[in-house]
Amino acid sequence: MAPALVRDLLIPTGRRKGQSPGLSSIYRALAEHEKTQACPKAVETAHADFAALQQRDRSPK
Repeated sequence: MAPALVRDLLIPTGRRKGQSPGLSSIYRALAEHEKTQACPKAVETAHADFAALQQRDRSPK
């Protein structure tokens, strides 16, 4: 089943744009998605923390 999925998926951006992702990339993406579904509050907090760090790094000194 997974190899059939890989043929149908295409990478939308980046260096490998238009190519099919590797099987390990598929499993990694599925695992990440499952993790975000299990702990949505933790993901939201991490995104907010990251945005705050980015804002701090971009501010003039």
